[in-house]
Amino acid sequence: MESISSRVTQVTPSLTLSITNQAKAMKAKGEEVYGLAGGEPDLDTPDFIKEAAIKAIQDGKTKYTPAAGIPELREAISKKLKKENGLDYEASQVVVNSGAKHSCMNAIMAVVEEGDEVIIPAPYWVSYPEMVRLAGGVPVIVETKEENGWKLTPDEFEENMTGLTKMIIINSPGNPTGAVYTAEELKALGEVALLEDITILSDEIYEHLIYNEAKHVSIASLSKELYDLTITVGGFSKAYSMTGWRLGWIAAPAEMAQAISKIQGHTTSNACTFAQYGGLAALEQDSTFVEDLRAEYDVRRQFMLARLKAIPNVSVVEPEGAFYFFVNCEQLGMKSVNLCDKLLNRYRVAAVPGIAFGNDNCIRISYCTTLDVLNEGITRFEEFCRAH
Repeated sequence: MESISSRVTQVTPSLTLSITNQAKAMKAKGEEVYGLAGGEPDLDTPDFIKEAAIKAIQDGKTKYTPAAGIPELREAISKKLKKENGLDYEASQVVVNSGAKHSCMNAIMAVVEEGDEVIIPAPYWVSYPEMVRLAGGVPVIVETKEENGWKLTPDEFEENMTGLTKMIIINSPGNPTGAVYTAEELKALGEVALLEDITILSDEIYEHLIYNEAKHVSIASLSKELYDLTITVGGFSKAYSMTGWRLGWIAAPAEMAQAISKIQGHTTSNACTFAQYGGLAALEQDSTFVEDLRAEYDVRRQFMLARLKAIPNVSVVEPEGAFYFFVNCEQLGMKSVNLCDKLLNRYRVAAVPGIAFGNDNCIRISYCTTLDVLNEGITRFEEFCRAH
C-alpha cells in the first residue's frame, strides 16, 4: 500500500519471534521440538511479585499513573542504581516504561533525528537497527571479531565515526553473544564517544546474569563526563522472570529523562499500573530468586559449553553473561537461515539464525530451558554437525 510509510517498509520482521512461533506451531501439532531459541527465563515469576500485583488490583490500583511511573518505583530504582551500579540518579531522572525494548525505542526517539547515524556493534540484538530506522536514523553496523570476544574495540568505533554519528549502542552483558565488557574496555570506548559528544545508549537488561569472575559495570559510573552522555536502560524481564509483565526503565541526565517522559506521555503513557507494584516488590523484597536463577543458568551454561566444545566444525566463545551461546558454524558450509531450517525440520531443534544478529555464519542457542531439553537438543545438534 502506498500509504504505508517508508520507515515501516524498511523494517524487517523479527527472526527470533518467527522461529519461536514456528516451533510452537509444530508443538501444537503434537511434534516433539527441542526449543533452544527462546529469549526468556523458563522459571515462573516469583510468587511474592505476583502477590504484590494481585494486591494492587484488589486495592484498586488500576488507574492511570504519572507517565514516568509511580513515585515509589522510580525511587526504588534510584536506590537500586546507587547501591548496585554506583550511579547517582534522582527519582526524577528515572522513567518507567513497558519493558527495556520500549526504553530503548524511547531513548532513540529522543536523540536521533532524520539522517543521524547510530553505531551498532555486530552481533547485535535484532531490534536495534530497526528502531534506528523507525526513528529516521541510519544504523551503522560495525562487525566485531570472534577473537576479540565479539566486543567492539575503540579503533573499530573511531574508524566508523563520521560527522553524522549521534549515538552508539552498547549492550553488556550482550545478546546474542553473552559478551561482558570490562571497566577498562568501557572506559576506552567512552573516551572515543567523548571526542564528539556521542550519546551512549547502555542496554544493561542482563546485568544480573554474570558468570565466572566477570563483573557488570555501568559505563555511566566511570566518570562525570560519561554520566552526562549516557542513557542507562534496565528492566525486570530477565532477572525476575517477568517477560510478559512488560516493565523496564531508563535513567538519564535530567534533560534527557524529561524528553523521554514527554515522548511517553504522548505515546503509551504509563506502564501497566499493577505491574509497577510487582516491580516495586521485586526491588524491595526477597532478592534470593535472582541469585538462584543466576546459579541455575550457570550450571546449564557450563554443561552446554562442554558439549559445544566437543562438537566438530563449530567454535564458540565462552559467554560471561546473559543466557545464550553464539555458535560459529562457518565450517559447515551453510548460511544461518538454511542451517536453522534444516535443524528444525529434520532434527526438531529450534535455534535462531545468526543473520538476525548481523552474522550469517553463526546461530544463537539459548540455555534458558531444562537440562533434559538442553541435553537432547545439543545431542541432536551434534548429530546434525557430524552429518554435515
